[in-house]
Amino acid sequence: MTSVRFTDMQARPIEFLDFTSLTLDEFQLLVSPFEAAFQAHLAAWRLDGKPRTTRRSAVYKNCPLPTPEDRLFFILVYLKTYALQVVHGRLFGMGQSKANQWIHVLLPPLLAALRTLGDAPARSLTALAQRLGVSEADTATVVAPLEEEPLSLATAPASPLLCELARKKENPSLTAVYPPA
Repeated sequence: MTSVRFTDMQARPIEFLDFTSLTLDEFQLLVSPFEAAFQAHLAAWRLDGKPRTTRRSAVYKNCPLPTPEDRLFFILVYLKTYALQVVHGRLFGMGQSKANQWIHVLLPPLLAALRTLGDAPARSLTALAQRLGVSEADTATVVAPLEEEPLSLATAPASPLLCELARKKENPSLTAVYPPA
């Protein structure tokens, strides 16, 4: 099974930017703090999410993400594209369950590395105002909360799935054709 690797993509900077939203220079700045955070994470946790109690971690011979660059590239591509895990796994030469495992292992070190560099996303209006160097009131004028109107069934567009479910309720004989899940 062929897969995408950092070494292949670094020769194509425009595609690399499309895959990750980072230039190669920006990516290289992130590799070292990311790998340090990854190693710190693996010192305490196993890949399956359980606490590490006995032996220390090591890169095994057939590891699908053997280098720090491959690991960082993997998680950045996932965050940029949000592909189905089965698709993302296939892209990187692994199954869905391994892709899921790696995603969960690599997200905390990425966030820790971004915090180290001061590039982590702001999670509150106050933090955003501090990062931008403006008052919270000025930030509030730029970032308005989303106001969603409640969707009533009277104004909702007709959904083919809901129509099908309604037909089944009205005509129980359709359950022979469409058995309940």
